Amino acid sequence: MENKINQIRAEFIQDLGNIRNNQDFEAIRVKYLGRKGFIQNLYTSLREVEAEDRPQVGKAINDVKAFIENKLEELRAGFTTTKSREKFDLTLPGRLASTGRKHPLTLVMDDVKKFFLRLGFTIADGPEVETDYYNFSALNFPQYHPARAMQDTLFISSEVLLRTHTSPVQIRTMLKQKPPVRIIAPGRVYRRDTPDASHSPFFHQVEGLFVDKGVSFGDLRAVIQEFAKYMFGQDIHVRFRPSFFPFTEPSMEYDFNCIFCRGKGCKVCKYSGWVEISGAGMVHPNVFRNVGYDPDIYTGYAFGMGVDRITMLKYNIDDIRLFFENDMRFLQQF
Repeated sequence: MENKINQIRAEFIQDLGNIRNNQDFEAIRVKYLGRKGFIQNLYTSLREVEAEDRPQVGKAINDVKAFIENKLEELRAGFTTTKSREKFDLTLPGRLASTGRKHPLTLVMDDVKKFFLRLGFTIADGPEVETDYYNFSALNFPQYHPARAMQDTLFISSEVLLRTHTSPVQIRTMLKQKPPVRIIAPGRVYRRDTPDASHSPFFHQVEGLFVDKGVSFGDLRAVIQEFAKYMFGQDIHVRFRPSFFPFTEPSMEYDFNCIFCRGKGCKVCKYSGWVEISGAGMVHPNVFRNVGYDPDIYTGYAFGMGVDRITMLKYNIDDIRLFFENDMRFLQQF
């Protein structure tokens, strides 16, 4: 039995020198340590050894098994190191980690803020979960008035809702600050709307408010026209249309000409040639009274704009839903 053990050790040492790759390594491992390998056969043959000699023979089998396992483990470590060296070429330049970038809506929102900050506006903020008072009543929406149906509201309770515009920030600011007031209120707003190429139940707005003595409707038109040129260049056209909003009088809506179709008509502009941006007007005297301003002394204008639609025009995006799908192929273009 001792000769057989020594023969297996010698044969293993010879086989060890012939290992060139992982396939050779695995074949040798199975040959000696597999369930039907040489070592297992030695253990099986141990029953044929005389009882008094079994302890000594068993120890010899254990020793040769440990010898084989140690040698194979050393060889495996050598293969791993060699494989790692072959896989990586340390002379090549390193790979840069991918970095994040701003969402297109954030890029445009930053541009909007930059324009109005240059005109002396400051940025105001307010909660997205609002009360009926700030979202409607203080803005001259009488209770049960049909004007409330202009905005499909997501109510949390009878008095609490997700704000439908950022105009409540104007009320909160005027309640805390005496004129003059010159603010913009950027933020997220919510409406019960059916998603399509130009509508979403969740979108972004920037509201603006300027209150002082002698503020005119002409000032409002001039600001909107200059903003359009700042965002889209001198060739942009702005269309003003009479409209109605409870919190402004007179009121108007303003549109930018559709950049996609150049006025010919497409699904983004609903085949009209124009993209609705938002509404504007002179602050209603009742709104001033609600916040303690004297409408006989002060006048002011308020405007809003949909950041999502401006972004669509700026980057030639024909579907507003792309902003919220988190498709990296889309987002990595900006």
